[in-house]
Amino acid sequence: MSFIDKAKETIAANADKAKEVISANADKVEAAIDKVGDKIDEKTDGKFASAVDKAQEAAKSAADKLKGDKP
Repeated sequence: MSFIDKAKETIAANADKAKEVISANADKVEAAIDKVGDKIDEKTDGKFASAVDKAQEAAKSAADKLKGDKP
């Protein structure tokens, strides 16, 4: 098995684990995303609030896709 094949296998296995963890802890994941965004806004005095909001939405969307809520 080549290095690339091993890497693909590892990525696939970890993606499945990520899906399980996110599905089991969806509320905690969303709360963590909000908390991190709020902390960034606090530390930067809201200078990048728009970008932070977009990043939070993207992270939430990715989490939703991993847990299978949205296509």
